[in-house]
Amino acid sequence: MDRTLSDRLIAMAAHDLETRERLAADGSLFRGYHPEMQAVHEANARALEEIVSESGWPHSGLVGKEAAEAAWLIAQHAIGLPAFQRACLALLSAAVAAGKAPAWQMAMMTDRIRTYEGRPQLYGTSFDWDDAGELSPRDIEDPAAVDRRRAAVGLEPLEAATTKIRARDGSAGRPPDLAEHRRSMDEWARRVGWR
Repeated sequence: MDRTLSDRLIAMAAHDLETRERLAADGSLFRGYHPEMQAVHEANARALEEIVSESGWPHSGLVGKEAAEAAWLIAQHAIGLPAFQRACLALLSAAVAAGKAPAWQMAMMTDRIRTYEGRPQLYGTSFDWDDAGELSPRDIEDPAAVDRRRAAVGLEPLEAATTKIRARDGSAGRPPDLAEHRRSMDEWARRVGWR
């Protein structure tokens, strides 16, 4: 295991999560894509891109389980860099196929990319505020089969996941104007190249 690389990835993910927690505590995280959060995401993505070009996808055999999950988190949060996130999904999918990464990571990144592209998700892992002001899964392709797809990648049933997410996140970050929230998200997705 590459301990230096492992430590670097873990530190990058910790910085991401610490920044998120601090900005969430004062409420500023929930007013669009916070510039400080965006800067952290993009700096981490550039560093991960270097790592990937030198060492390939940082799977658990290379960096250990915690650092491999940190690499996935960094890629998952690179939302302003569509080409990079799509490239990470291809590398992660290959790692999953080779038994070097858990399938749930591929499922969550797949859903994230599909929703930003304006397409229905497959696994129901991407949530947003619904018309009633509750966190709910975004549109799902073939919703009758979602729990079967979730089980195949090691995820719990969607109803259980929804209950947990609503309990954990409550009303924190709920936008006061849902229509404006949706409009600004769509505008952002177009501006950065998702659509």
